[in-house]
Amino acid sequence: MRDGAVLKPIAHEGSSEYSSWLLPNVDAALGASGLGMRDVDVFAVAAGPGSFTGVRMGLTTVKAWSEVFGKGIASVSRLEAMAAEAVQGNEYVAASFDAHRDQVYGGLFLRQGAGFSLVEQEMAAAPGDFIRWVSHHTEKKRVSWISMDPEKLTAQEPWQTRAEAGERVETSTSILAPAIGRIGWQRALQGHLTDALRLDAEYVRRPDAEVFWKGAASRAR
Repeated sequence: MRDGAVLKPIAHEGSSEYSSWLLPNVDAALGASGLGMRDVDVFAVAAGPGSFTGVRMGLTTVKAWSEVFGKGIASVSRLEAMAAEAVQGNEYVAASFDAHRDQVYGGLFLRQGAGFSLVEQEMAAAPGDFIRWVSHHTEKKRVSWISMDPEKLTAQEPWQTRAEAGERVETSTSILAPAIGRIGWQRALQGHLTDALRLDAEYVRRPDAEVFWKGAASRAR
């Protein structure tokens, strides 16, 4: 991106491993824009929630770039990037996507000018519980809902009350790099950047491998 405008987006599609896909396509995006790594002023990255491996790969790569080129990092929530894509202009925006294990990752955001503030913490919760939580925290105010998996919400009994109030769930794009870049650009302008040492993942819940390993270890005792 340059000055908030997308120069070249490349989506990760197909079955190729993200770890082997990432760096060649960074080079391709820079090359198509006539730029090199030393021309980059700020690195914006999704800090989670999401796939443990994908989040770890993105953060590790950006940490390395920050160290090598001495540039700051804008850490962006994947859910906030989704909220920024919501078309409906209500004061509150609830963003979510499938977290597996019969849960969704969810976050409730309050619009503040051109940006958002997070209401409490992002969560992994049963879809119905997330709807109830949002309803409790927004009281009777209308909410803009956006999700990569709308059916996870609309199939729930608590959603009927929201639907009767005229609310709907927008379908989010899965290509969030442009939104992450725009939020990162704004944070750079405001001086809200971090560095490789302080950058951390926001997994929201423990990775599956850790859960399964601890469960097996507990049973072994």
